[in-house]
Amino acid sequence: MSDTNLGARSDRGSEYADLSRLVRAAGLLDRRPGRYAVRGALLLAGLAAVGTVFVRLGPSWWQMATAVAAAVLLAQLAFLGHDAGHRQIFRSRRPNDVVGVLCGNLLTGISYGWWVDKHNRHHAHPNTEGHDPDVVVPPLSFTPGQAAAHRGPRALFVRHQAALFFPLLLLEGLHLHLNSVRALVGRGRVRHRPVEIALLALHLAGYLTVVFLVLSIPQAIVFILINQGLFGLYLGSSFAPNHKGMPSLTAADNLDYLRRQVLTSRNVRGGQCLDVVLGGLNYQIEHHLFPSMPRPNLRLAQPLVRDFCAEHGVSYHETTLLESWAQGLAHLRAVSSIRSGGGRD
Repeated sequence: MSDTNLGARSDRGSEYADLSRLVRAAGLLDRRPGRYAVRGALLLAGLAAVGTVFVRLGPSWWQMATAVAAAVLLAQLAFLGHDAGHRQIFRSRRPNDVVGVLCGNLLTGISYGWWVDKHNRHHAHPNTEGHDPDVVVPPLSFTPGQAAAHRGPRALFVRHQAALFFPLLLLEGLHLHLNSVRALVGRGRVRHRPVEIALLALHLAGYLTVVFLVLSIPQAIVFILINQGLFGLYLGSSFAPNHKGMPSLTAADNLDYLRRQVLTSRNVRGGQCLDVVLGGLNYQIEHHLFPSMPRPNLRLAQPLVRDFCAEHGVSYHETTLLESWAQGLAHLRAVSSIRSGGGRD
């Protein structure tokens, strides 16, 4: 273990089974399709309203406000696609996949199949170096080993990565789009490749055509920069509190499923408004323990999971949104200081 002593594997392999029985008995794994139908309808109505305003307003610099609104709606649709990827909406795979490719490929321009494969690997090995793809995010370094391997400009970036982290998130939207295209034209594991290619191409062509037809070229360029920059910043700021700065694991760490998921995750404290803003990801511990649990049930599951962890001596980490960001940045600074203190550039 690279960050702290998390303890050995529990001899009581039934602990997670006990918790699972409690959660299931409370009905917290039951699907909530009605709630998701309302959420989806509201998002589509919002997107239609923004699109109508965009077309009627025409070539105006006031369109930068619609760029902001569209970024928020696209991020919310990405959260809905996330839930579909975990089969939170329907029990069977097919209808979830339909919602996923519509929210991902068609509406947000992100390959659903590529993202699901990547995200499932993250859930299987959270914060585990060499296994979790979310701890390999160039040019950032999340572990001393990653930082020590960099030379030249990359090493210089690592020294200042905490200060550059949030500005770098402005490129996250572009990063997701490029990786999606790369996965679909390459040999990555994508189940419905032809459908995904067609829908992603339709998204890119439609997005660029509408923007450049309605706006002047300078306005269109600024609109895209604002829209995609804020889209990436929103998503990245929502994902960052979940695991960054929590203990890192290695393949040698022998933790049971309960501890592997809880000890590497961080919850963000807040009300129902924050639940909406963060797409339910603020209940990261509950989500990692029960990935298929519908988003509306995560808040209800939290007291049960927190009490269970307290009874079994498992550290349950919860903080505010600002403090979660501060802890993540502190971790990046700590890695930077390790890199600055040794090795040559």
